[in-house]
Amino acid sequence: MPTIALLFGLLLNFIGLLGFFGTGATHYTALIPCVLGLLLFLSGLIARQESLRRHAMHLAVFVSLLGLLGTLSAFGKIPLLLHHAAGERAPAYLAKIATALLCGLFFLLSLRSFIQARANRKS
Repeated sequence: MPTIALLFGLLLNFIGLLGFFGTGATHYTALIPCVLGLLLFLSGLIARQESLRRHAMHLAVFVSLLGLLGTLSAFGKIPLLLHHAAGERAPAYLAKIATALLCGLFFLLSLRSFIQARANRKS
């Protein structure tokens, strides 16, 4: 799971930078995915130490949940995107949707991993 946290951290940073420069590099809120990505990436690095893995991965799941909850409203913008009515806000909406999808996927993968780890401990 630490490797997956590193990967998702890099992807979120890519989305943040793409969103920032896609909106003309004027809206610093477009860098929010970079903050989430940096936290996931650092959690993944810390989780490589066996003694810190559990705490670091719990932090990563918390970050992904915050990212998901903070971007859920983006799914309401999908009709605007489909009808080409988003105008200049389209890159921001796309970045927010991509952030929500990545955070949601990471959260689900983490839950599955936690469930498997608990099942392995009971065996």
